[in-house]
Amino acid sequence: MNVLFLCTGNSCRSVLSEGTFNHLAPQGLKAISAGSQPIGSLHPRAVALLHRKGISTEGYYSKSWADLPVTPDIVVTVCGSAAGETCPAYLGPVLRTHWGLEDPGHVVGTDEEIEAAFERTYEIILARTQAFLALPLEELKGDKARFKAELDRIGTLLP
Repeated sequence: MNVLFLCTGNSCRSVLSEGTFNHLAPQGLKAISAGSQPIGSLHPRAVALLHRKGISTEGYYSKSWADLPVTPDIVVTVCGSAAGETCPAYLGPVLRTHWGLEDPGHVVGTDEEIEAAFERTYEIILARTQAFLALPLEELKGDKARFKAELDRIGTLLP
């Protein structure tokens, strides 16, 4: 099963999600990330945070959803709403859900405040990823409506 974490720039939230998911997921589950308008680089604080958590970013790069190496089974949009951000709409025949996250890369403040925003975003992603991986996936594959409802519920979880 391939899970695409999608946002606009593919620099921060989607990359944090991809790394966290892949670090925790069992064999047979894989996350990728992409953006509708990728900025072309990964946010240095996102990469540093993943490394601090012992999560590899080898092979990760900011990429367009037009250049995906695999077709996703599930698309999780991770755009926020505070800045009036428009989330891209993936139109393929996939299961879609929204796990909105505000972009810590846009936080202005002291280093401590910015780091705290990145850490908070990571904690939300971690909680949601753990909830996803706890689902009875084999059972849900046969019930798309229930699967979507579970994914939507997870998108509301906060640690």
